[in-house]
Amino acid sequence: MFAAKSVVRAASALATRPRLWPTALVQLARFVPDRWWRRPPFVPLPPAELARFRSETMYGDPQVPPSPADIVVWLEWCRAQNRSAS
Repeated sequence: MFAAKSVVRAASALATRPRLWPTALVQLARFVPDRWWRRPPFVPLPPAELARFRSETMYGDPQVPPSPADIVVWLEWCRAQNRSAS
């Protein structure tokens, strides 16, 4: 659903924030479907339905990919939540 360009932009935003790398990996593992390697496109991506739902609730349009800035803010929030739960 989301273009490779969006994924590259998000990865670039995270590249300069190494403290978020563990959080990003944990979140990726939580959203990726079980046995993703058995189904095309053989890439660990969340289900398209989930991506559409998240975009519609965030931006009001299921076709809008999340902005890199929004992804960073969300990962910062996840990191803070994980730290406060410990």
